[in-house]
Amino acid sequence: MEPQKEARTLGDPVARSSGPSRSQTPKDEERRDGDTAPAEASLDAEADGALADSAFADALWELPVEPAERRPECSRCSRPQKVCLCPFLPLHPLHISTHLYIIQHPAEESKVLRTVPLLAACLPQDKCKVKIGRRFSEERDPELSTICRKSDTLILYPGAEATNLEEFILESPIYPSTIIIIDGTWSQAKDIFYKNSLFRLPKQTLLRPLQALCSFQLQHGAQIRLSKEHLLKNGLYPKPMPKNKRKLRKMELLMNSVKI
Repeated sequence: MEPQKEARTLGDPVARSSGPSRSQTPKDEERRDGDTAPAEASLDAEADGALADSAFADALWELPVEPAERRPECSRCSRPQKVCLCPFLPLHPLHISTHLYIIQHPAEESKVLRTVPLLAACLPQDKCKVKIGRRFSEERDPELSTICRKSDTLILYPGAEATNLEEFILESPIYPSTIIIIDGTWSQAKDIFYKNSLFRLPKQTLLRPLQALCSFQLQHGAQIRLSKEHLLKNGLYPKPMPKNKRKLRKMELLMNSVKI
């Protein structure tokens, strides 16, 4: 009989652990139930807040959008009417015998101080044509290709082979019928000139005022910046040669005077 008593004694704790604890009172159970109530209430409040935020966002999206009001512009010079420059422009278009073909970089179109509309306002419509873009080809621009191939077409670009326009007119028996002008910053104009083979067909010219402007800047502190091509040819390039094959090939083309 003693072993049976011992077995029952060992089994008593297991039986007690499976049921409710005898040490807990009704007050303890109420306290436990009361602790879960605030957590459930906070979750409900967060859910309600999320729904309210979503409804508020939907209401904002449904509000009518007011279009941005632009200042009224002048139809002639494309400047705001308060700063219109038409009083300083010729009353009537200037009659010229040469056609101007302006190649404008897309970034210049959105600038505030645009000079191309002012130039176009001073000339007849059939004497000034503006084309906006970076790349031009014979297939997409047959008219431009025809103009560039004419012997009496000049391009205004300060390249190494550029000559003074005044001297060219005096010495050449053919008066230029079309002058191509690239509108953009120095880097933009260089990119357009060298990456479009059409623009290397006409003879390069340079205006004397531009030469005078460069000389004036040099006399008043401006520094001459040598091109990468010049630095590479003369062994003055300060940076190490790139390891990338494509960049290295580009350096080799510059050293061999191949325009890219």
